[in-house]
Amino acid sequence: METEFADAWTPTPEFIQMSNLAWLMEQTGLKDYDALHAWTARHRAAYWELALQRLDVRMAVSYTEILDLCDGVETPRWLPGARMNIVESCFAGAPEATAILSQREGGAIERITLYELETLTNRVACGLVESGFQSGESIAMFMPMTTESVAIYLGIIKAGCVVVGIADSFRPPEIAQRLMLSHAKAVFTQDFAVRGGKSLPLFSSLLEANSPPCIVISAGTESHAMLRAADRKWDGFLSDESVFSAVPCDPMATINILFSSGTTGEPKVIPWSHTTAIKCGADGHFHQNLQPGDVAVWPTNIGWMMGPWLIFSSLMNRAAMGLYQGAPMGRDFGLFLQNTGATMLGVIPSLVKAWRQSDCFAGCDFTGIKVFSSTGECSHAGDMAWLMAQAGGRPVIEYCGGTEIGGAYITGTVTKPCVAGTFNTPALGLDFVLLDEAGEKRDQGEVFLLPPSIGLSTKLLNKDHHAAYFEGAPTGPNGEKLRRHGDQIEALPGGFWRAHGRVDDTMNLGGIKVSSAEIERVIQTVPGIRESAAVAVAPDGGPSLLVIFVVSDSPELPPRDLLQKALRTELNPLFKIHDLIFVETLPRTATNKIMRRVLRDRYILPRS
Repeated sequence: METEFADAWTPTPEFIQMSNLAWLMEQTGLKDYDALHAWTARHRAAYWELALQRLDVRMAVSYTEILDLCDGVETPRWLPGARMNIVESCFAGAPEATAILSQREGGAIERITLYELETLTNRVACGLVESGFQSGESIAMFMPMTTESVAIYLGIIKAGCVVVGIADSFRPPEIAQRLMLSHAKAVFTQDFAVRGGKSLPLFSSLLEANSPPCIVISAGTESHAMLRAADRKWDGFLSDESVFSAVPCDPMATINILFSSGTTGEPKVIPWSHTTAIKCGADGHFHQNLQPGDVAVWPTNIGWMMGPWLIFSSLMNRAAMGLYQGAPMGRDFGLFLQNTGATMLGVIPSLVKAWRQSDCFAGCDFTGIKVFSSTGECSHAGDMAWLMAQAGGRPVIEYCGGTEIGGAYITGTVTKPCVAGTFNTPALGLDFVLLDEAGEKRDQGEVFLLPPSIGLSTKLLNKDHHAAYFEGAPTGPNGEKLRRHGDQIEALPGGFWRAHGRVDDTMNLGGIKVSSAEIERVIQTVPGIRESAAVAVAPDGGPSLLVIFVVSDSPELPPRDLLQKALRTELNPLFKIHDLIFVETLPRTATNKIMRRVLRDRYILPRS
């Protein structure tokens, strides 16, 4: 770790007493955090009942029990007998409290109260019913994080429908695939999104994807795209009625469809339920320590899990969201943090690296920030120590999990010392073991979760859930059924952990999970490329970098910028090739599978 930074933070007894965890310690009579976590892992139903109480989760009909395991830990039923709509728990705060602070690039900060957000949410829900949409139908969102998108997200769920989240960086082929997999009946979108002073077309991408009817919001820029006969403008869709009674649902009913790449080109279709939102709220409460009056900022998108996470974690904890509608890469974003009084800033490590290199926040006042949180990639200790120093040494809560978890399985707590670039606890209500390839418990190995937990997926909409997470998994040290996750974690002395990326062929690039197969499929469309292999490397322990190995058919090797253009236009404009290496052959197993781990090791070891 770099010694010029204050890379560790230790809570005072007074700070611990003011934390949200002090309440949980008081309820359980456990003052030692490690003993508390062990209790939540042993008594999961009791922990989640306390979390429901603390978050004041609203229900139209109460549950008969917290957890029903009659079908085993793979398919638990949470809150059986209850009828609820999680959106009601998002509006339990004071109506006059701030719900959202937002700012467009170059614009002024706008404030919306909880009452105003609920009113807009109700107008969306009424508009859906008036337009003939039925409870249970899927409605997509392809737009950035804005006040309108938060209201649309909550309005869809309040009406008993299902949100389909599609990241606004996707290209038309990926959009079309996700619309098809989710059976979306309509799409909410903007004409453009503005980032870094550039207008990025959204509605025209949906037209190219042959989307179902769209409800289009104007971003204030001139749009040359013509609405189709079935498309509608936002103002024409919104209902004049501002009162709506939430549709009560089974707690395990789907509220949100999200997508996560596996090891094939088709993404896993992961449904979130009303209970998944409880995982978001509880993690935000006990791990990020969100409290009433806080302002939580996390640059993200409604198509990635951290978008819904931010909505539920903020509103269920009576905190406000800070939404910056633009590229969070420069001083303007720093001033947004300063001027909104942000108290929690969420990041991905590659963002932190860019901020550090550019020193774009020089002169900004971050003294209001109480905690940082980082997810999506492996963190570099030096970058995180630098980030801590920007707010006078405030802690970074590392937060690692996934869409199929609804939050984290390993993270941090502000009631223990926090060291830059490391985790200091498994998530409350969860536990895991680290196993080597022989299934033996080790200090460094593959993560296997010990189910059940609220938040953990119980089904996939397009794949075999058992095959994806349980089939072939070893049993735990005490004979427990284990759930495969795929991360590689190292246990460090002193009760800390460090992440080492994925053990399979899925990688995180800039906080976006993508499979090697998806990247290779695009690369091999470039003329002259016979074979390719994509691997992610992190030689300095920081964010993953994309390295492409290619076998060429031609003596004239395709230029790197041609491959980069193919990735940008066909897959995702955020993916950047760090290194391109031409080889005569790719290493393969006896069954002809590419040995990407061998390529990864070949690349890293000579440079170590």
